[in-house]
Amino acid sequence: MSRAVLFDTETTGLDPLTGDRVIEFAGIELLNDLPTDRFLHVLVHPERDIPIEASRVHGMTLADLEGKPKFAEVAQKILDFLRDDPLIAHNAPFDFGFMNAEFRRCGKPELNRARMVDTLVMAKERFPGMPNSLDALCRRFDIDLSARTNHNALLDCKLLAEVYVELTGGRQRGLGLADDDAQSAMQVAVYTASGARTPRLMAASDAQIAAHTAFVSRLKDPVWQKP
Repeated sequence: MSRAVLFDTETTGLDPLTGDRVIEFAGIELLNDLPTDRFLHVLVHPERDIPIEASRVHGMTLADLEGKPKFAEVAQKILDFLRDDPLIAHNAPFDFGFMNAEFRRCGKPELNRARMVDTLVMAKERFPGMPNSLDALCRRFDIDLSARTNHNALLDCKLLAEVYVELTGGRQRGLGLADDDAQSAMQVAVYTASGARTPRLMAASDAQIAAHTAFVSRLKDPVWQKP
């Protein structure tokens, strides 16, 4: 199974090179492009003020982060979760820039940009000339945005995971056929009540197999019966 991590950050501003810092990190594990129930979410004290303009975006003030760990205290935990797998983000250079600035500051290895998968680039290639913000993509794919009153790294990750599935055709690639006592079975990724996906085994009944065989027999030169 191929593993990747989809992640998002919230920050004190737009430029890590002028002193802006990460205040929130969230990452969700993907296996074969589908989200699992494994995730990492941390709030971080930025060791500086949070401008009111940034607070209007994500809804957090410095008071909300009092007592939270500094980035250096959670850096290794984040690296352990990311491992060496591909890293997916929307407008990924922004998030890579902030994370690498933080890792440099505390003497940890930076993220290799060769691992970067940018869903904004993917969306622009698929929908050229159209709005491709996370909100716009959610509306385009009919993904519920009702909980997104502010930018929130974990919620944004969950929404982006759904968008990524749509952008990559992951729902189709997640369907796997397996032989079990000469019967074909299908594993389908489905949502649980918590929003995570778990495999459900769905096998065709004898009646369904018979109906399919009868249907194919009525077709002229069906490809299913070619060697």
